[in-house]
Amino acid sequence: MAVEQGLYDPSFEHDSCGIGFVANLKNKKSFQHIQNALDMLVNMEHRGGCGCEPETGDGAGILLQIPHSFYSDECKKIGFSIPSEGDYGVSMTFFPMDEKLREIVKSRFEEYVKRLGFELLGYREVPTDNSMIGKTAKRVEPKVEQVFLKYTKSKDPKALER
Repeated sequence: MAVEQGLYDPSFEHDSCGIGFVANLKNKKSFQHIQNALDMLVNMEHRGGCGCEPETGDGAGILLQIPHSFYSDECKKIGFSIPSEGDYGVSMTFFPMDEKLREIVKSRFEEYVKRLGFELLGYREVPTDNSMIGKTAKRVEPKVEQVFLKYTKSKDPKALER
């Protein structure tokens, strides 16, 4: 049991504050699960993720399975193909907005990807809407891109996850 000490008061502690979890144990994909996760996220304003202005927060979101058929279609539209489901990974990457700096960062990133045994399949620019975020957040807003990678060192899906 925590003890009151200095400015610390254990009565202000809350278990699992700001954490939510929605899952289907039978691995059934459903838009309803996504809707439930978004509803939970909206109702978690108490998590303390607000910044200096109401429109600037911590960027909390949801994590979901890779939507393979969606990505397959989207990647074809921009000029590259992805392997079958489970044979690739997707990285949600935050790059600098400055074009020259972004190219430098991407170059370094690509070197590292090769060194780790991945084949870079392509980049997908993520559509974003910054119309509701505060000016503090806009000053440091990243360029959000997805990076599609194939693990070339092994066919073991667990190796890809690691």
